[in-house]
Amino acid sequence: MTEKKAPILAIERHRIATDGRGVTTLVGFWGCPLRCKYCINPHSFSEKTKPLLLTPEELYARTVIDQIYFLASGGGVTFGGGEPLLYPQFLKAFREQCGEAWHLTAETSLAVPWESVELAASCIDEFWIDCKDTNDAIYTRYTGKSNRQMLENLARLTTLVPPERIVVRLPLIPDYNTAADVEKSQEMLSALGITRFDRFSYRTKK
Repeated sequence: MTEKKAPILAIERHRIATDGRGVTTLVGFWGCPLRCKYCINPHSFSEKTKPLLLTPEELYARTVIDQIYFLASGGGVTFGGGEPLLYPQFLKAFREQCGEAWHLTAETSLAVPWESVELAASCIDEFWIDCKDTNDAIYTRYTGKSNRQMLENLARLTTLVPPERIVVRLPLIPDYNTAADVEKSQEMLSALGITRFDRFSYRTKK
């Protein structure tokens, strides 16, 4: 994959109060470093998926049609996936296209190299961090990967951006963690200076 283009799964317009503030357009990227047991977007890493390859300029052309809504509501574009921070150069180039008026949000696991997080911090307004659990055993059993990279990146990110630009999602996951585990995670992350948390429970087919 070149830095010029990124694989896009979907572009969903006119979302309200679901992916950041105001009216947003959700842009989903293909590719994810995790393999979560209850993943709701397995097509985001399936080799059978055929994503649309777009340049930042092409994506801007598809999203600028809603600029009036973005400016009126304080909204903009939310990058999800998959893992959008797999394509930090693309995100930065998109910011150069849309300018500073749009509010750009990234929904990320932070399970990527620090250099990608650092570059994203220079162009993303708000980060929604998907932290399955701060307990490494729980996190590894659920995602298939250690949480060490995620936690290290999160700690370093708090030194680059103010706390109001970070939201950490802390799910209660049936068969994997408990309410007490979630409470411990929030206490640990609060010690880093994080003040915004999104706590919720997964609903499974059970």
